[in-house]
Amino acid sequence: MNKVVFVEAFFKPIGKAETIKVPTGETKKGFFGGEKEVFRKEEQWVQTGWSDREIDGQRLAKDVAAAVDKLNEQGFEVMSLTDVTSGNYSWKYETKGGPGANGGWGYGYGYGYSYTEGIIVVAKKI
Repeated sequence: MNKVVFVEAFFKPIGKAETIKVPTGETKKGFFGGEKEVFRKEEQWVQTGWSDREIDGQRLAKDVAAAVDKLNEQGFEVMSLTDVTSGNYSWKYETKGGPGANGGWGYGYGYGYSYTEGIIVVAKKI
């Protein structure tokens, strides 16, 4: 008896370092005699989105290891691991000018790329 499991790959998170104010737990007297909280500045990485071109290889490795461990616990032996590749593309073509207007001209471009969508794990019952 065989079992096939698909392990999805996820794109890398992208972000930037932001300076935030973190409370210290201390207070100090204000100019008019009131108390106010004391803060310190700290840099913290903040996720702003997901990459459109790079997969998170470390996460994929952990997810594959978890899938293999689960199959082994269920009495399966992994026979093969196969990557699934997908792709994306874009193109544009535009003309300027036209017939009778001293000729016409245009431009165009196109590109394509592939990425790993996931891993197929094939296992056999021991």
